[in-house]
Amino acid sequence: MADPTVNDASTTEARQAVERVYRSESRRVLATLIRLLGDFDRAEEALHDAFIAALQQWPASGVPANPRSWLVSAGRFKAIDGERRRAKHDASRDAIVEGFALRNTPPPDIDDESLDDDWLRLIFTCCHPALSDDARIALTLREVCDLTTEQVARAFLSTPPTIAQRIVRAKAKIRDAGIPYTIPTRADMPERLDAVLHVVYLVFNEGYAATSGDAVVRGDLTREAIRLARLLLDLLPDEGEIRGLLALMLLHDSRREARTTAEGDLVLLADQDRRLWARGAIEEGLTLVRQALGAPRYGSYAVQAAIAALHAQAPTAAETDWSEIAGLYDVLLEIDGSPVVELNRAVAVAMRDGAAAGLALVDAIIARGALEKYHLAHAARADLLAQLGRRDAAAAAYQRALALASQAPERRFLERRIDALGRVATSD
Repeated sequence: MADPTVNDASTTEARQAVERVYRSESRRVLATLIRLLGDFDRAEEALHDAFIAALQQWPASGVPANPRSWLVSAGRFKAIDGERRRAKHDASRDAIVEGFALRNTPPPDIDDESLDDDWLRLIFTCCHPALSDDARIALTLREVCDLTTEQVARAFLSTPPTIAQRIVRAKAKIRDAGIPYTIPTRADMPERLDAVLHVVYLVFNEGYAATSGDAVVRGDLTREAIRLARLLLDLLPDEGEIRGLLALMLLHDSRREARTTAEGDLVLLADQDRRLWARGAIEEGLTLVRQALGAPRYGSYAVQAAIAALHAQAPTAAETDWSEIAGLYDVLLEIDGSPVVELNRAVAVAMRDGAAAGLALVDAIIARGALEKYHLAHAARADLLAQLGRRDAAAAAYQRALALASQAPERRFLERRIDALGRVATSD
């Protein structure tokens, strides 16, 4: 017999409440269930069962005062019930012991602080340094950001089975290597936080400057990275490097609308219509840069954000403070002396001191072999050669960059540069 208190309106209202709670709270609920159940897959099943229970019960009982706690308790109960049924049909000692332990675990004391701690545990576990970059990215997007396996596969131009296997292997590594589901101690926090921020920035970069494919920008990934950085900042407000990374991503992302033409072709920073830049994101980014540089601990992300801030504050490309930018790259080299940072510094030096000075630095970097297969290094070299009037050498460098580039808009841009050099040579 149907419950007379349940009608179409209450069912619709409850369903909408469940959908809202899923969007805003499901990852925190999952994180707590992973801690309570000790297993990713079992926790995901329990989360699914908890939301099914909510759809069945909330139309009659109403939305609980604390939906997150209700869902954790419901999920744990469903898991206990499942273990009871499994142990009944499985005579193995492990199943019986596991079911007994789960049934006799006291109900959890759930509050907002413990849920936030569990959320941090999930992030740090998915981004553990023992996992490969590919595994950390896939696991973070799936478990923390709640992207489907198909969405992750599309983002990285892979196949769902490949991504699924990557996630399965990552979970197995966590289990088999005994990676602790814990928040790092204060002493371990800097190293472990760096690994988390590295994953967030990798996700952002794949969205902001996709490594291959037909699109320059993949907004779903940039949005997820920015959202994740905001969550981290809420949970760890004293960490200056989180502010630095969030500022860096906001300042880069503020230029999204100006980075491509209506046809999807690439527009260089110097040629962008700055009226299209998102001023709100720039203002927030500038505030975060100042806060990051004033924090007790900051690193390369804060310095990169300071460089991005100088670009954002310049009214025109010609008014960019290249001397200050080159100086900041000197600081960045001391913090993170990577070949890519060296290349970016060389471009800044070229803008400050002239193309010949920049070219000497770029040639030295490529000669070491560090960026021999990095298309942007050869493209930068080609630009500088073209400025110096060395058109044949520039065309050869652009051809090398084209051979290494895989993103369609970048390839079209390089082809146009090569064609332009050819037209100049013909007119001569």
